[in-house]
Amino acid sequence: MPYRLLLMATPQTRVEVLGNIGPNWFASVMGTGIVATAGATLPIQLPGLRGFAEVVWVIAATLLVVLIAIVGLHWLRHPTVARTHARNPQMAHFYGAAPMALLTVGTGAVLIGRDLIGERLAVDLDWVLWTAGTVGGLFTAVSIPFLMFTQHNVEPDAAFGGWLMPIVPPMVSAAAGALLIPHMAPGTGRTTMLYGCYAMFGLSLVAAFIIITLIWSRLALYGTSGTARVPTLWIVLGPLGQSITAAGLLGHVAATAVEPELAEDLNAFAVIFGVPVWGFAMLWIALAASLTVRTLRRGMPFALTWWSLTFPVGTFVTGTTQLAVHTNLPAFKVAAVIAYAGLLSTWLLVAARTARGSLRGNLLNPPPSAGPIRAQKDPAR
Repeated sequence: MPYRLLLMATPQTRVEVLGNIGPNWFASVMGTGIVATAGATLPIQLPGLRGFAEVVWVIAATLLVVLIAIVGLHWLRHPTVARTHARNPQMAHFYGAAPMALLTVGTGAVLIGRDLIGERLAVDLDWVLWTAGTVGGLFTAVSIPFLMFTQHNVEPDAAFGGWLMPIVPPMVSAAAGALLIPHMAPGTGRTTMLYGCYAMFGLSLVAAFIIITLIWSRLALYGTSGTARVPTLWIVLGPLGQSITAAGLLGHVAATAVEPELAEDLNAFAVIFGVPVWGFAMLWIALAASLTVRTLRRGMPFALTWWSLTFPVGTFVTGTTQLAVHTNLPAFKVAAVIAYAGLLSTWLLVAARTARGSLRGNLLNPPPSAGPIRAQKDPAR
């Protein structure tokens, strides 16, 4: 990880490293944190899984603190470079990773950290991280699309999975907020929190469907880029899996905030909405896997975009877990465990490659130029 390289480097090298740190590094916190939370909530618990989840959550929390410190120094020492990230049509979207990193670690505090630091401290920590992540996520959901509409040079074949990053945080806030509702006093505040989470659910879901449509259109008209940007196609799973998770968690706690009749409808919505979206998520997994394997066979290099294979898949695991809870079907329980096994193996691979790339320094190079990345199909035969 980057902080290991910083400890070993000379002062001049540290300056150069700080000059190239971008918001995309927070994806490593997201991908690590979701391994912990998804494991802690699996419908089938294996021996040792809880302890493993605790260790991974501590790693994610530590990495979050380190990255906040590094990015803070980056802004102090290289403010001009940091501001250019917002003007980069590829990098700007990854500002959404930081709010989601905060939210992921906060969720882990309630689900896992309570066993380590106590429930009261865990809830307080989650409130702080949820508030910061929600404010930051709402900001990116507005500001980054605004920059796209007014400043970024967007080509017809530019749509990629990264476009989802700034608008998904409110959906993560909706799911994370559901875990805080039981810790609120009954009354207007709790009800407002429930409806606020559903509002963020809708905000993110509608925007995500628009962007997913644009990504599908780009793939159909132009093909893929054939570069390390291909793994970002997996980000589509993020809003899909997270929306199923949010619908399930909000439906589960609705009875504590609204009248029984409405709570029953909201709980039913978790299944009525979740199962069809889960079906589309399965279709996208097949398409994204096929395109990723195709690109790997053509020599796709490792890059931080490979973290796109972790958090989105993790949300699919948590979404499948919610369907298992609401339907009690063995099929969803088995599917959640299988998906988690895939998530765990991918996380181990990507984490190891990230650590190696950080130590070698090749992952700390400047971000790609603001020029377009062309998509293309195979030539006709």
